[in-house]
Amino acid sequence: MTCRILTLQHAQEWSDLSQWLRARHNPGNGVEDAVRDIVSEVRSNRDEALVSYTRKFDCPDFDVPLRVSSQEIARAAASVSAESRGIISTAAANIRHFHEAQREKSWFLTRPDGSILGQRVLPVDAAGLYVPGGQGGNTPLISSLLMTAIPAQVAGVERIVVCTPPRKDGSVNPHILAAAHLLDIDEVYRVGGAWAIAAMAYGTQSLAPVDVIAGPGNIYVTTAKRLVQGVVGIDMIAGPSEVLALADSSAEPVWLAADLLSQAEHDPLASAICVTDSRRLAEALQQELKKQCASLPRADIASRSLEDWGAIVLTPDLKTSVAVANMVAPEHLEICTPDPWDVGPFIKHAGAIFLGRYSPEPVGDYYAGPNHVLPTLGTARFSSALSVQTFCKKTSVIAASKSFLQQNKQAIATLARLEGLEAHARSVEARSAR
Repeated sequence: MTCRILTLQHAQEWSDLSQWLRARHNPGNGVEDAVRDIVSEVRSNRDEALVSYTRKFDCPDFDVPLRVSSQEIARAAASVSAESRGIISTAAANIRHFHEAQREKSWFLTRPDGSILGQRVLPVDAAGLYVPGGQGGNTPLISSLLMTAIPAQVAGVERIVVCTPPRKDGSVNPHILAAAHLLDIDEVYRVGGAWAIAAMAYGTQSLAPVDVIAGPGNIYVTTAKRLVQGVVGIDMIAGPSEVLALADSSAEPVWLAADLLSQAEHDPLASAICVTDSRRLAEALQQELKKQCASLPRADIASRSLEDWGAIVLTPDLKTSVAVANMVAPEHLEICTPDPWDVGPFIKHAGAIFLGRYSPEPVGDYYAGPNHVLPTLGTARFSSALSVQTFCKKTSVIAASKSFLQQNKQAIATLARLEGLEAHARSVEARSAR
């Protein structure tokens, strides 16, 4: 395995040098057509379709209820070690503390004429959370449940639904259920894939529809979210994971290689990039990546990721490195310099920024508190992390006074008639006599 080294003299050269990365945006032919068929099948056949797809892809002998009973959730939680439960509990507390700071308040303004204007911030009634099972349910994404459920709870969502694929025996991984139990979530379904997204959007006999769907997933899950957007709200259209490390000569190659591999092991489509102005570091990092990758349990995945979508980008100076990082707009951005707070203000586009030697990306993935559901594929230029606001909606409030209407009715009527909307004009004029 060899991670390419690219050399550029100016940030503008990145546009040409990064052409190979653009193929990550294309899922290939057939994915959308297949997902459209799945969504249509679920809308038509509802629970029957969910059972059929579950038998086809997850559990061949599936014959248990789609919904996990509260007793099964409690038994699973009890089966998990006290140590694991304690770790999950502490991570949940950190995540909750961070997201509680995101709460927005409703507000009102009073005009001198007596009019009251404002904005109400309210949670949606129901949120659907997708939690990937991971390798047949054997590597449960516990953190994804915490990262999606806790912001919804902080927002005040009354009904929270969790969908996650079952294991081959029809059960749900006990660590997922333990996390749900810890959060007092009892509406859990053993349903995965694109059919879970369709079920949450349109509803079935067993699963009532929700208002917002959130959570990571593979290309089929992501495509399903895109297709049902508009029927429900979604958190974002996310692609494969990615990290960019911005480093100088002070960075430790061993640590840096470990950080890049922590993303490369996710998926063959994951992207791990280091941008540095130090040739010594670039060459040492290339060798360290090869050495560490060989000993990973997921060496095949990490190796493919680095060969296809990884790079060490050598720049003439830190300023150019920062410009390249902003052009990439990565999901995760590590600043590995002696004074990361001096560099941080110049980063404009990133899903999450990790500053300093002791802030590797996995700290944010699991434990620190900020959300790990982040924009990918350059969408950090205009998109944000999943947050409390993902599960809220804002409603404008207008209580105009008689004085305001009398003073402004002619202007309102004129604007309406300029747009050819006579009834609008007459609506304000009709109130002129009282």
